[in-house]
Amino acid sequence: MSEDKEKKASAKEQKKEAREAKKLEELQAKLDQAQKDLAEEKKRAEEDQNKIQQGKDDYLRLMAEFETFRRRSAEDRLSLIASASADTIKGLLPVLDDCERAIKMLESSSDEAAKKGTSLIYDKLMAYLKTRGLEVIEAVGQKFDTDFHEAVTQFPAPEESLKGMVIDVVQTGYTLNGKVLRYAKVVVGA
Repeated sequence: MSEDKEKKASAKEQKKEAREAKKLEELQAKLDQAQKDLAEEKKRAEEDQNKIQQGKDDYLRLMAEFETFRRRSAEDRLSLIASASADTIKGLLPVLDDCERAIKMLESSSDEAAKKGTSLIYDKLMAYLKTRGLEVIEAVGQKFDTDFHEAVTQFPAPEESLKGMVIDVVQTGYTLNGKVLRYAKVVVGA
């Protein structure tokens, strides 16, 4: 009978080991599943983090594009205003030319009121245009410069030192805010 007890004890022991092995397998399966779930969660978290980063990048790009658009719009407005004022001032240049001609003609006249009146009109108009950025291109006695002067003709220079220099101005040139508005038409010594 003792053998029988031993067999029963051994069978019980085997059943117990089988149950523990089964439990161990179940626990291992749960652990594997938990690790799989954790890996998937990490992957989803990384994907979410990438989406968030992409959203931030898109936002920053959009803000940069908007800032560029705003700056360009402001520059375009300023350019348009400058262009409009340049066109207006360009339209007034013939009036300045006429005033200069009138002043030259009145130099030989004895009518002081006409001289003063014409000079006053010219000075006021020129002062106003100077506040808007208009400058006269000084040409007489200067070295001929194609950036500011347009040669109308060449004239034999009375002196060697006047070769390549501006001898006379046919039409006054002007710059507006540093940019040439109208080239000075000049006579150059040859």
